[in-house]
Amino acid sequence: MEKLIVDMDDVLCQKGYIRMINEFLNKEYNEEDANSYYINDLIPKSKLEDWIEFYSKKNVYDYVDIAENSQEVMKKLNEKYDVYIATSYVFTDAPKDSGKTLNDKYNFLCKNFPFLDPHKFIFISNKELLEADIRIDDSPNKLIGKAKLKLLFTAYHNKNMADEELKENNFIRVNNWKDIESILLK
Repeated sequence: MEKLIVDMDDVLCQKGYIRMINEFLNKEYNEEDANSYYINDLIPKSKLEDWIEFYSKKNVYDYVDIAENSQEVMKKLNEKYDVYIATSYVFTDAPKDSGKTLNDKYNFLCKNFPFLDPHKFIFISNKELLEADIRIDDSPNKLIGKAKLKLLFTAYHNKNMADEELKENNFIRVNNWKDIESILLK
């Protein structure tokens, strides 16, 4: 069985962080308003401590949408591949308070993807350490490492990546879970 590593945030679930930020700031930002991969950059530096306190009392996974068709396709992938979820849990703005985020991620996965083996949940920041046959991630930086097939899941921060750059990095762009299904479940 080929080993498949799938990212969580902005791949299996979407929009949680922007919804929390909008609630916190009383704004109506879209993800496209962020100028970087770290959507938390929308938080003004003057409000950072208040944001950390706000975030620590909430569960971002209460705010997310489950990516359309992800549960159905993941269930099929789980039957054909040796599936692992690899996700970073370190809260960038307060790394020492990241244990809660890890717990929230674990509970989200168990609740919404109950067919996945929790022993195959990997909570890690440096995904380059992991070897797999196939990787699915929204971050080009997290697709670094050994894999014969690297699927870049379209997200607000990578949608402008040129076809030339995708080709140079051996990435295949996927816009949704139906694209993944058509590639991996032929």
